[in-house]
Amino acid sequence: MKLFNILAILITLSAGFSYLNHRFMRLPNTIGLMIMALLVSLGLALLGPFSFGLKAEAQRLLANIDFDETLLHGMLSFLLFAGALHVNLADLAKQKWIIGMLATIGVLGSTFSIGYISRWVLGILGMEIPLIDCLLFGALISPTDPIAVLGILKKVGVPESLETKITGESLFNDGVAVVIFLIFLEIATGAREVTTASVMGLFAKEALGGVGFGLIIGWIAYWMLKSIDDYQVEVLITLALVAGGFALADELHISGPIAIVVAGLLIGNHGRLLAMSDQVRDHLDKFWELIDEVLNGVLFVLIGLEVLALTFSREYFIAGVLLIPLLLVTRFISVGGPVLIMRRFRKFSPKVVTILTWGGLRGGISVALALSLPPGKNRELILAITYIIVVFSIIVQGLTIGKLVRRSQQHEKA
Repeated sequence: MKLFNILAILITLSAGFSYLNHRFMRLPNTIGLMIMALLVSLGLALLGPFSFGLKAEAQRLLANIDFDETLLHGMLSFLLFAGALHVNLADLAKQKWIIGMLATIGVLGSTFSIGYISRWVLGILGMEIPLIDCLLFGALISPTDPIAVLGILKKVGVPESLETKITGESLFNDGVAVVIFLIFLEIATGAREVTTASVMGLFAKEALGGVGFGLIIGWIAYWMLKSIDDYQVEVLITLALVAGGFALADELHISGPIAIVVAGLLIGNHGRLLAMSDQVRDHLDKFWELIDEVLNGVLFVLIGLEVLALTFSREYFIAGVLLIPLLLVTRFISVGGPVLIMRRFRKFSPKVVTILTWGGLRGGISVALALSLPPGKNRELILAITYIIVVFSIIVQGLTIGKLVRRSQQHEKA
């Protein structure tokens, strides 16, 4: 199937589902899109031979889309930049310690905890898999996705400090989790000799290299933006920064996600304030908001449709359901630990641990990393469990986080 036809189908589905959601369902757009795509997929699966060939066509469409390549080496850079562009660096600096702990210690703790817990649960169900595969699952399911929840939190008037924590953590933990995942993947495939020095060296090169590279390309783009005043050229410069910067980071084997987040923060703060006129700033904001909305729509439609390409069994479903509450407990502990430490030095919003736990949705990053696993006997198991957890996370947690925030605010006033 031609690339243009694939894009045409995905954009048409996104537009159609968005219209139906806006007219009838009135759900947050990304959640509504995924639910409708999921219902269409389940309908086609149930109809089977009576689907008039639509099921086969949908599966052929998905077979032509490399989901992990499309997201991790395509859409992700644009989504991260769009997110970082509107994060206030001063607000982020105030929360730097808690965000840093959540995105590093929190992700590492979550990875190992989930790895050991999942091995224990799967063992009880009679599915013995190597610890390294469980740690890979822990790494890919640990990053949180703010896309589906931030719009809801803004509508219910969540405190700005809490919004900054959620956004900041998710922007940086994506990059950290991908680095950890790549380290475990190299260990699992035997691509690298496993020593403490080699693991620390790879982490330093990917993470610290990503920060340094992001600063370099961000300052180059900032200098170019400051030297001209033409919104068409300046928008094009930011596009080149994201696409070219991510591609070059990938070739240099450093973290592209971290580099783009750092560059996005620099352009979104110093660039918007010191290098742009009001007209340029307005066009740039509207352009990246539109990019963010379109890509998110396509991404969540893809997540909903992806069920047609997965293999499920009774054992896989039970394992996924059993792991959901255990993952929430792990998330509560990985968030609660850093918050408990930092409470000695600063105040936090009421119910902050509960909101960060329930608002820590898993999304497209987790599905993409699971799909990037090499063929093996445990790939389908990890992929099915990941999908079940992501769907629960987006639908159940995403649709109830607003009520949780409102209750916490009412409790505070009372």
